Amino acid sequence: KMKLRSPFLHHCRPCGYWKEQRSAVFLILFALITILILYSSNSANEVFHYGSLRGRTRRPINLKKWSLTHGYIPILGNKTLPSRCHQCVIVTSSSHLLGTKLGPEIERAECTIRMNDAPTTGYSADVGNKTTFRVVAHSSVFRVLRRPQEFVNRTPETVFIFWGPPSKMQKPQGSLVRVIQRAGLAFPAMEAYAVSPARMQQFDDLFRGETGKDREKSHSWLSTGWFTMVMAVELCDHVHVYGMVPPDYCSQRPRLQRMPYHYYEPKGPDECVTYIQNEHSRKGNHHRFITEKRVFSSWAQLYGITFSHPSWT
Repeated sequence: KMKLRSPFLHHCRPCGYWKEQRSAVFLILFALITILILYSSNSANEVFHYGSLRGRTRRPINLKKWSLTHGYIPILGNKTLPSRCHQCVIVTSSSHLLGTKLGPEIERAECTIRMNDAPTTGYSADVGNKTTFRVVAHSSVFRVLRRPQEFVNRTPETVFIFWGPPSKMQKPQGSLVRVIQRAGLAFPAMEAYAVSPARMQQFDDLFRGETGKDREKSHSWLSTGWFTMVMAVELCDHVHVYGMVPPDYCSQRPRLQRMPYHYYEPKGPDECVTYIQNEHSRKGNHHRFITEKRVFSSWAQLYGITFSHPSWT
């Protein structure tokens, strides 16, 4: 006689096997989730929570001993970067400068440094016109060159210093250096330099030495303010900065007070929103503005840097 088997018995033979499989999967998922939680917790504490200068493992580098000759390559002509100013001012692009009437005071400075495409036309009462040096990021090259009446003709004495990764500045075809050289054909008196690849690496090394964080691994972009401050220390005996807020400013500012990031973009993004979002973002690459300002604060006494509008003291 044929014995009938229950279908349930037939299907239950591998039940123990599947239970073991499910248990193994659950254990793996639990381990992965635990690791992610621990990683996120640690990362949250490490996302540019600057604290003190814990990154320094040695005495700070003396920026005044950096070689100007090898750091900046002439793009137009065969000149060398002017070597020294006794007293310099950095005019930031901050909206804190609006209404200050600082123009005449800025005009009296021996050397005046501006950044990117910050204009003076229409704002000279507050920011002056004089521009000895203009530090321009690779991302702002076209914005500057498209307005020669504002940035070249208006202040023909201006020395331009362009910075950017070698992949963008000096790639064989379509390099930004060639774009700048072509602009120089229309403006023969224009004086321009590019930060050398070796000096770009020095800027990265400096950031790591001051913060303890590798720029690339921490997904950080150095700001034009970082390059400008270092160049000012190299070029100038004394530096005064107008319009840069101190590192703790955004944690103390009333939340209802809105300040545009740039004085020439009244409807642009809010200053503190921009700083905080960049400081703490982990996805993609971001400027670490607040971290940079903490470094500048540590340099103030070392290099004779002062700040006003607002004051850092």
